[in-house]
Amino acid sequence: MKKILFLLFIILFSIFMFFRDHKIEHLNPGVGKSIIDIHVHVAGLGYGDSGCFINETMRNNIRFPFYLWSMDVTEEELIQQGDRILFKKLSDKIARSETVKQAVILAMDGFVDHNGVLNKQETQIYIPNDYVVKESALYDNLLFGASINPNRKDALQRLREVKEKGAVLVKWIPSIMNIDPSSSELIPFYQLMAKLKIPLLTHTGMEKSFANARDELADPKRLKLALDHGVTVIAAHIATTGKSEGEDNFARILPMLQQYPNLYVDISSLTQINKLNYLSRAMKEEGITEKMIYGTDWPLQFFPIISPWYHINHISFKDAYHIGGIHNQWDRDVALKTAFGVSDEVFLRTGVLLEQLSSNKPAQHQNE
Repeated sequence: MKKILFLLFIILFSIFMFFRDHKIEHLNPGVGKSIIDIHVHVAGLGYGDSGCFINETMRNNIRFPFYLWSMDVTEEELIQQGDRILFKKLSDKIARSETVKQAVILAMDGFVDHNGVLNKQETQIYIPNDYVVKESALYDNLLFGASINPNRKDALQRLREVKEKGAVLVKWIPSIMNIDPSSSELIPFYQLMAKLKIPLLTHTGMEKSFANARDELADPKRLKLALDHGVTVIAAHIATTGKSEGEDNFARILPMLQQYPNLYVDISSLTQINKLNYLSRAMKEEGITEKMIYGTDWPLQFFPIISPWYHINHISFKDAYHIGGIHNQWDRDVALKTAFGVSDEVFLRTGVLLEQLSSNKPAQHQNE
């Protein structure tokens, strides 16, 4: 009963907080409008010939209407203006941020079987590269994040094509895409990624945003093959939540961060209610902050998934009150992570890493 009353209080208090409009003020990290968010999702239902789709399982899932709401769009808007309206909305929101100048917008390839064929029934969400590269090119503050399932027969050709089109990374969610990162069949793909200097941003840990997932494929230890072949890997969410072989995924990735200079982690989603205390815990582990990269996991930036009041054991009451009144989702996320003590270097590391990888010079990985 006490837990129910406390949750009700948080809900009512958060609703009250929303009617204020605070600037980021003292929780601005002081790096100007220079932060790049490496982890921003977009979607679509196929309107305007976008090529996007979600399968019936996802469409009928309880999450579907919440995802539309979280992206500040209705299906009627998508029908009338096409899926591309999502990019304009995203660009406008980022333009209003005091701290974030750009975001990497992520395509999402589908479930590809081991015959190299896209299985549309098993594909919960599909966001084609052509859609993302075309629409993101219209806005200076949106960067193209590609997605290629390496099980595709033409995966190597697709990798070369997205590199030519300006992709800054390749994104995977192995647990919904039927990708085993430890499969030796992926070695040619990894070799080409390393040669082209395209980093891999891949989900690690338990996956709860979709209707179903094979969480064993997001075991961080399965990334060792890519790392051994020189791929710069960014393990999304620091493998928080879930277990593999009876061991916490977070514990499994910690020694890897010491072992591999080409392994990084993003701090997206670490303030969500299902990941309480992980950000604070990670910042106390030796050597992790030097590998952290800023990301949000937008659109999962709304109450009740996230609230500063969930973290009152790590941030001050004054900061929680102030953060709750910041309307811009990016500034609110930056402010919350600043209150946790996230450093300027973490906020700026996306830009530094992407610049190194896009240059002709070898990337200067941390702890090299």
